[in-house]
Amino acid sequence: MKMSDEELELDLEGDLDADVDDDLDVDLDDDDSDSPKRGGILQSTSKRVRMIFSVMASPNRIDILRILNSKGPLTYSELKSLAGFKSKKESGKFAYHLRKLLRQSLVALNKSERRYTITNLGKLVLSLARQIEERSIIESGKMYVRTSHESIEEFNSHKIIQSLVREGSLPLELAQKITEEVENRIYKYQTTYLTGSLIREMVNSVLLEHGHEEYRNKLARLGLPVYDVQEMITNLDNVGNGAEGLLFKTGQRVFAEHLLTNILPKDVADSHLSGDLHIANPGIWSMIPDTIFVNVKELIEDGIDLGGKYLDVSRIPASKNLDDITSALSVVISLLSKEASQEIVLDGLVSLFSKHSKSLPELEQKLTAAFATASTTSKYNKSSTNVSIRLQLGSDTKIINSIITAYKNYTMLTPIPKIGLIIDNEKGKITDVSAAASEIISLGGKVMFAKGQTSSYGVTNGLAKNSGPLSIMLQSVSINLPRLAFESNKDETYFRARLALLMKPALSSMALRKKDISDLTRRGLNPILAKNTQYMQKSNVSLVVNLVGLKEAVFNILGFQDNKEGREILHKVIETAVDVGAKKGKELGDPVAICMTETDSSTRFATLDGEKYGKNSSLNSMEGDSYSEGITIDASEVTDYTAKSEPISECNKLAKLLNGGLFVTLKIGKDAKPAEIKKAIEKTSELTTSFKPVQEIAICGECGFKDEPFEDKCPKCKSPYVV
Repeated sequence: MKMSDEELELDLEGDLDADVDDDLDVDLDDDDSDSPKRGGILQSTSKRVRMIFSVMASPNRIDILRILNSKGPLTYSELKSLAGFKSKKESGKFAYHLRKLLRQSLVALNKSERRYTITNLGKLVLSLARQIEERSIIESGKMYVRTSHESIEEFNSHKIIQSLVREGSLPLELAQKITEEVENRIYKYQTTYLTGSLIREMVNSVLLEHGHEEYRNKLARLGLPVYDVQEMITNLDNVGNGAEGLLFKTGQRVFAEHLLTNILPKDVADSHLSGDLHIANPGIWSMIPDTIFVNVKELIEDGIDLGGKYLDVSRIPASKNLDDITSALSVVISLLSKEASQEIVLDGLVSLFSKHSKSLPELEQKLTAAFATASTTSKYNKSSTNVSIRLQLGSDTKIINSIITAYKNYTMLTPIPKIGLIIDNEKGKITDVSAAASEIISLGGKVMFAKGQTSSYGVTNGLAKNSGPLSIMLQSVSINLPRLAFESNKDETYFRARLALLMKPALSSMALRKKDISDLTRRGLNPILAKNTQYMQKSNVSLVVNLVGLKEAVFNILGFQDNKEGREILHKVIETAVDVGAKKGKELGDPVAICMTETDSSTRFATLDGEKYGKNSSLNSMEGDSYSEGITIDASEVTDYTAKSEPISECNKLAKLLNGGLFVTLKIGKDAKPAEIKKAIEKTSELTTSFKPVQEIAICGECGFKDEPFEDKCPKCKSPYVV
């Protein structure tokens, strides 16, 4: 009479409780030991070992151990199915094999959960079986390869030939010649641990020996040395977002190597590595744009189809009521921040909420919650992707004030806000919002004042008047002007010629980058850009080059004084860059702009120059550890300035020359009160077109307290951890 699976399992458990030790696969011999006691121990040990070896004799039992080792605890039916005993006829056979493993303590049963798991002894036996298997393969004279696809295959030289032709584009005759030499080396070394990466190393070595460097570069394996991987795992202080952050950091390094080795022209890659140029975020350079100006009203009102690219959100339906709109806004902010490395500038928020002006308190409450839930943005570099909400003064005043109030509430709730405001005062009065903006700044909020479409980094959208719902800016290339000036032997004409020569290949590379991003976006890498803004048809893309260390180059290196004559030279440098950009842009078919903004390049340039030329060289004699990037205005002095004051007139002159924008920082003292900040904002807005007020705010790293100034310890929780 045949038993069901349930009956077999219960019978198995009952048999274990009885601890019956019969049905052995081996006959046990008597032990010949002199001492009865010692003989008994040896006999017991010998018997135990032979019983374990008898268990290993069955491939089915080894398979069961492997399954439990890889899958973890399993029920009787799950284990039976995975082990390949799927028919009812094989139930008894499976129960027989499982009983053997249980009796030798290679597998254990958790009776409360009714799940089977491999024991430590079982893992040891499995490891031993694997070693015996590998050793037998080696002794047989055959060579086996552990591939990167997590499999072990018999060595086949034809696969090397195929790889050389397919990946490296080698002629067949040359591929056969290289493979023959590699095969001879493999058999000569008689390595016991042959892997795909080791074979590739041998192939590349032979290619280099024969002078085929170009083919070798195509076949190079991208990845990290074992030491670097171990260092990343050991030093986790610089890794955020847990395991996901560690994996992301590793992936970035691989794609950065791919960019610098196989995508960029060699001269541009060398310029970046040497410090003449700086490419921000090389790990994602060819995947996503830097800054996006997008009309969020169209996205939310039309709905968003993500094409199955996100498992947690398949689509966002068209939203009409306030609850749906604010919920959709939160999701849009979070998802859009994945599709730009530096900033997302959201337009259209005022018109989006214009129909809800009768319920302003509810709007403020729900909008505060939307900002808070969307504040976890993507982090592609040291800081997260900025999300900025652009408000045009002079439109719907009530809605604008409600958005500002909601942002203020969000700033109070959030220790370090990830979302900021850009207030466009081209058609409105800054005095209408300066009081609220001053309070936000004193709480650590991020506010930018500008006339026209500008990012929070001061980079202007020159295509705003002709653009549709989307404008994209590629702005992650910076030029090291102090380095160029230093290597020009104080010849100003030669310096500008070197600048022009460096810009041309850099801009060509940015045009190639645009094509790569367009292609990947169209294929679904950036689903919101691809699906909902018809990226290729409706977007405008501009290429922006950032000039770093202009003042140091002209005044410190070239030797000009900071006077009228020296500033004219400084202006000529900008004019040269703008002219070269315009000519190259026409050739490429893409608009090119020149800016001076904040990036991570200034510190890198100063560090590399110090290492190359020495800390005491004229190149590195400037104060501080970084080069100048924009203009800084001291808020304590701004009340004494007029439009004709030298710092202000120079700032406005630079802003006019730079067609890509100038980042102007309004530096506010630590102890400045909101009333003082308000006064400085209103005065600065009369003097210049765009600026960003910046005030250092002490924040408790433990509880997030920031309601009042403090230095050493948090007044609320007494923590010394101050950010």
